[in-house]
Amino acid sequence: MATSEHINDYFNGRPFMVLCVLALMAMTAVALAMGVQPAAIESRGAFFSLQGTLVEAGPMSAATNLLCLMAAGGIMLALNKVYGYIRSMTHLHLSAFLLLQLANPSGLVALGAGTLVCLVTALLAMPLFASFQDRHSQRHIFLVFAVVAAGSMFHYGALVLLPAFLLGFLNMGVFNLKGLLAMLFGLITPFWIVLGLGIVAPTDFNAPHFNGIWNLAALPQFTHELVLAALTAVVGVVLAVMNLMTIMNYRMQTRVYNVFFVFVLVLAVIALCIDYSDIAVYLPLLSLMVAVQVAQAHNLRSTHSRRYISMLLFIAGCFALGITSMLLP
Repeated sequence: MATSEHINDYFNGRPFMVLCVLALMAMTAVALAMGVQPAAIESRGAFFSLQGTLVEAGPMSAATNLLCLMAAGGIMLALNKVYGYIRSMTHLHLSAFLLLQLANPSGLVALGAGTLVCLVTALLAMPLFASFQDRHSQRHIFLVFAVVAAGSMFHYGALVLLPAFLLGFLNMGVFNLKGLLAMLFGLITPFWIVLGLGIVAPTDFNAPHFNGIWNLAALPQFTHELVLAALTAVVGVVLAVMNLMTIMNYRMQTRVYNVFFVFVLVLAVIALCIDYSDIAVYLPLLSLMVAVQVAQAHNLRSTHSRRYISMLLFIAGCFALGITSMLLP
């Protein structure tokens, strides 16, 4: 029994997190050495269109991508220390997030829109959580929706955050008439600025574009990412349902924080089903939300001494998917 608890505690600790960081760095180096190509997607926004990744694949792009991924996970750690959405001082949600990223080598070799959407979500969760039951949170609301609107100019994938944060602020109990106006002004302001300064013209507007799934099947890594997204979504939804059955008995503040993560998880799954041509954009966000559910499940079931077996299977699955992706053509 004591040995089992030591293993369970190890997964929550910093040493395991450091091992996951090293494993992710090693997987990135191997992927670069083997010539793994990033997902071939067109990053299309309302006014700007970026072909492929934001920075060309290579060591510097991969290093920047890793730093952004670790920053997103680090922000989630900091949020938990401040707001306690997981009722344990754990590093497991960062470790699980890094393991899920390890399972997708094509998402490691270059900085892409998916990494930035993931990082922005973690950053915007800070003003969201700070606004809990604060009726004077209009600045937070304005900031969040202005950033989402600005992101949508570069990639429509950012729009998945619009309903997520709208539901989030509603759930925080701060959304009143002033909050509605702050949201509307936040959504309008970025477009007003770029149009008013003449940076873009109304004729530069790009309508959303969807590719047929059969056209995408031949693209590098698409099939692997599709399988990974499906498995991640199933694991995330199952764990979220199981976790919520316990979390709904917690105090309101803890409940609303966790419900927000479930909102984002569900919306990421819906976005993957609708806009599967941009699967690489939504996959890191989905992984970040599923990592929270993995950490919650591990800590909510503290009376189950053998819960480490589930973690071992999770680790083995992530490594197997990552290695398989690099070996298959």
